[in-house]
Amino acid sequence: MKAMWNGTVLAESDQTVVVEGNHYFPPDAIRKEYFESSVTHTACSWKGTASYYTVVANGQRNPDAAWYYPEPKDAAKNIAGYIAFWKGVTVTA
Repeated sequence: MKAMWNGTVLAESDQTVVVEGNHYFPPDAIRKEYFESSVTHTACSWKGTASYYTVVANGQRNPDAAWYYPEPKDAAKNIAGYIAFWKGVTVTA
């Protein structure tokens, strides 16, 4: 699987985990130079508290376009630290 935005490959892996239709990429699959930590957090009743990254590529910013669960609840332990995308980021095989 490959995650792309603004003509840039953000992540690539054949080891994604699909949860609720989203591909979660292993932490070592992302290209860290395109990610900035965000102060945004949201809560999911069964996964826990999500943290976000702003994606920066080719001079443009996509705030909170990636999220992950640093310490998920037990039901989602398999995606601890894995990163998923939205807000215009395309994920394809």
